[in-house]
Amino acid sequence: MSSTSKTTQMAIPIVDFEAWSNTEDKAARRRVAQELVQACQRVGFVYIINHSLSENILDQAFDWVRRFFRLSEDTKMQAPHPDGWAVHRGYSWPGLEKVSQTISTGDNEDTRKRLREIPDAKEIYDIGSEENRAQPNQWIPGEALMGFRSFMNQFYWECNKVGVEILRALALGLNLDDEDHLAKKHSGHNNQLRLLHYLPVPADDLEKERVARCPAHTDWSSITMLFQDDCGGLEVEDVSRPSHFVPAAPVKNSIVMNVGDLLQRWSNDRLRSTNHRVGLPDLYDRFEGSNRLTRERFSIPYFMAPDPDSVIECIPSCMGDEEAAKYEPITQANYNQMRASIMY
Repeated sequence: MSSTSKTTQMAIPIVDFEAWSNTEDKAARRRVAQELVQACQRVGFVYIINHSLSENILDQAFDWVRRFFRLSEDTKMQAPHPDGWAVHRGYSWPGLEKVSQTISTGDNEDTRKRLREIPDAKEIYDIGSEENRAQPNQWIPGEALMGFRSFMNQFYWECNKVGVEILRALALGLNLDDEDHLAKKHSGHNNQLRLLHYLPVPADDLEKERVARCPAHTDWSSITMLFQDDCGGLEVEDVSRPSHFVPAAPVKNSIVMNVGDLLQRWSNDRLRSTNHRVGLPDLYDRFEGSNRLTRERFSIPYFMAPDPDSVIECIPSCMGDEEAAKYEPITQANYNQMRASIMY
């Protein structure tokens, strides 16, 4: 399933964010911002190191994720993902969600059925802001996992702080006059924290496409910040060789940040929303047993999304007299509805 090249393989850039926190050194901050934007233009994916999320809080987050998914099915099903696509919260059991790059199927039931013939072998728990009444959280009973809800609410807002800093760096790197041009459209209440557990499956089933982990897709949001364990399996499409994917190998305590479709639209295609997928791990020690059973994989993506009534229209510095806006303005709510109806 992995289609990597042995020769000229695309490299995912690394941006050291340490200097960004020094607000007195404007030259260093601009250098970080420019490196980030260049990475988002060339590849659309970047490793961010020396960010402000501590190793301790990330270790705690993964401990909670493992504890949650070890709960019984009956317990997890006390916080089920609501029917349909409108509310994106709660527990999604294996086979409920089907990731697809198809924008919309409308009422075509045959298309929906074909997409689901190869199930995604993963389970999910989605969390948002407790103040988002349109997307109410679905919590398991407190006594089932004491402290889980409290920690996840704290972690949600810690991730938002880092996401806001990344949006500010992108604005500076795009030469916007207002460093908060993007950030002020993101109150944080429309973001999504996702806990992911990829189930162990025979490698042969993945290679012969009897089952999938997460098929190739782009993300809908402004940016995604991903934290992954040491299992591997994330792959990014090589922008110079379509349909060829390269591993985004785990880097301890890094953020794998990628541009979402809304930011590509916002930036008039200057920033790249790149296809990515989760397939077979690229190292043999990621398999267990003679039937090459994949190790279970845990990851935590955090999606930064504008507020629903935010109008997504071309960033001023990304158009000019000889470069018109490529997309009509659209609200985040309308764009999200267009993309979400296929998922469930």
